[in-house]
Amino acid sequence: MLDAADRRAALATGIRLEVVTVGWMLVEAVLAIGAGIAARSLLLTAFGLDSVIELISGAVLLWRLSLEARGSATQPVERIEHRATQISAILLVLLCVYVVMVGVIGLVTRLEPEASALGLGVSAVAVLVMPVLAWRKRLANRTIGSSALRADIAETITCAYMAGATLVGVGLNLLAGLWWAEYVAAFALLVFIVMEAREAVEASRESDAVPANNGETPDR
Repeated sequence: MLDAADRRAALATGIRLEVVTVGWMLVEAVLAIGAGIAARSLLLTAFGLDSVIELISGAVLLWRLSLEARGSATQPVERIEHRATQISAILLVLLCVYVVMVGVIGLVTRLEPEASALGLGVSAVAVLVMPVLAWRKRLANRTIGSSALRADIAETITCAYMAGATLVGVGLNLLAGLWWAEYVAAFALLVFIVMEAREAVEASRESDAVPANNGETPDR
């Protein structure tokens, strides 16, 4: 059996990893959105906006792990977790609509995004960083056993795939001048965003049902 010291050590590791995740997501969001706007790149802008959404959920998880490490009650953060899940679901659905509309308009009007070395660099770093973070989080969660952290690990892995799609699209535009590759990659990105949106909507419905059931009191 695992003792309390092992769990405290795993929680401390989980917190450090989540700090790194939140910090990187902030940098990734700012750089990707900035590069996307500068280059008129739907792909980079969508990648950056998804990073903002993941930043929100990561910050809430960091708070939750910190409270648990201190032995504090987690009920307050669970309520905020529910609300953050609802907000994330709405934002992800809106992001899906944005990618489809702007992507179709861009292809029809042949709006060519400019090549972006910054976008290439950001996505390349994300491809390297995200799998390592996911692996380390999975090791820590073997001891912690947190469903919230397990969901965050899945998001981290998804982010790695999204970074890979972004890297390919931006790279083909930068190195081969294939501007349309960014739109193709953006629609590939859309697959992952739709998956995230569906999971967030389902989690939001579950979080709505749990408080309602817990709050039931039989009539006497």
